[in-house]
Amino acid sequence: MQIAHNEKPLMLIRLVTFLALTFPILAAAPPNIVFILADDMGYGDVQALNLDSHIPTPNLDRLSRQGMTFTDAHTPSAVCTPTRYGLLTGRYAWRGRLTKGVLNGYGEPLIESGRPTVASFLQRHGYHTGMVGKWHLGLGFAKTADGAFDFSKPVTDGPHTRGFDDSFIIPASLDFPPYVYIRNGVIERFPLVRQAAQKFPAFLREGERQSDLIMENVLDELAREAGRYIKQRASVDRPFFLYLALTAPHKPVLPHPRFRGSTALGPYGDFVTQVDATVGDVLKALDDSGARDNTLVIYSSDNGSFMYRLDDDNEPDHVDDETIQAYRANRHRANHVFRGTKADIWEAGHHVPFFARWPGTIEPGSRNSSTICLTDFFSTVAGVIGREPPDEGAEDSFSFLPQLRGEKPTAPRPPVMHHSVDGMFAIRDGDWKLVLGNGSGGREKPAGAPFQKPYQLFDLSADPSEHRNVIEEHPEIAVRLEQAVDHARSGSHSR
Repeated sequence: MQIAHNEKPLMLIRLVTFLALTFPILAAAPPNIVFILADDMGYGDVQALNLDSHIPTPNLDRLSRQGMTFTDAHTPSAVCTPTRYGLLTGRYAWRGRLTKGVLNGYGEPLIESGRPTVASFLQRHGYHTGMVGKWHLGLGFAKTADGAFDFSKPVTDGPHTRGFDDSFIIPASLDFPPYVYIRNGVIERFPLVRQAAQKFPAFLREGERQSDLIMENVLDELAREAGRYIKQRASVDRPFFLYLALTAPHKPVLPHPRFRGSTALGPYGDFVTQVDATVGDVLKALDDSGARDNTLVIYSSDNGSFMYRLDDDNEPDHVDDETIQAYRANRHRANHVFRGTKADIWEAGHHVPFFARWPGTIEPGSRNSSTICLTDFFSTVAGVIGREPPDEGAEDSFSFLPQLRGEKPTAPRPPVMHHSVDGMFAIRDGDWKLVLGNGSGGREKPAGAPFQKPYQLFDLSADPSEHRNVIEEHPEIAVRLEQAVDHARSGSHSR
């Protein structure tokens, strides 16, 4: 059968349309994805979120102007290890063996054998995957016959076994030994130095350290590695995913000498400025490599800041004495108006900065008030590349891709579950937050205990600082939310 000349363009259009609808990933090149995770940065540390902050954060402010600011983003936990587990697996860590606390530098691998991660998922769908920075999910250090750690052998677990093609990491927080760099599972140099314990702000635990791992230089090392990875992968016709897990402003609060004195808020303020500059280095690497316009960049933190707030205007603080881990409220509110600090079930523990930039898709300068959780990253990434999240993973992950596109979700996100360092639960549904315990579940006094009454109910639309417990006024809401927690905990997933 012959095709008329004037029908050929129409048939070609129909073919292209069919392919685009049937194989949406072919309709446009999938974007590179860069997720930058700060360590212990508070919501109030960023000027774009806290106009009263005197800490310069020009690069994060630029991300906010060029992309979308999520004003109600949360971590699944108020401390780092379980949040990192949730980010990479899309699953709440308390469903597994870590029901409170964090791992140390020698902790056993936390991610279960065979469990998919964002990296392995993207790897399976054609991405090159890289990680730079703090792992803190267990590594599997080799041991000698007498039980001592053998640093001459590769670790048996880590990013290199969890879907990352390329990795350059430290084992855990920068205050946990062993203080070593590990590249693709191999410890770069034997730790020959014994690091002495130090007090805040240069807080360190005693333990083994590589002689050339200098705490003040670590952020610069991570920025260089991230830049190297971006430059290398941008020259290849294959999308990449970079997970950059920064080590700051977590303790030890040791800004590089070029940042000391850059603020009037002591070492912590200077350190936040250095974190912002590190983000700037990454953004510059994307610009210089030509990858900017086809890269989704997300920035967030693993929990809130560890800096306490002092409400007495005459009390000495970090500015008066750098060994004090607190600011007067009239000087700086690292956790903005939120109650508590890192580790707490209160908002300060898990309400974090969150910016997303994706040129051509995200409207510059947009803001979104949807309640999202870092566990949602997995399903969002799946949507970005036109796939469904795996049936065998991402159990607590819900896509916020519609929000990135400026659309309304097709269905409301189920309630977000919060978890404190001591294992206290809270649930967030709309404006309502129910705390299933009688204290902070963390560092603020009284700490209380999980599932000990009286429980606490807050209307965050009217009371974002959680000053007024309204459980007696709305017992029916408290009962409904408590039942929702019981349902979530008794099941294996919420998706």
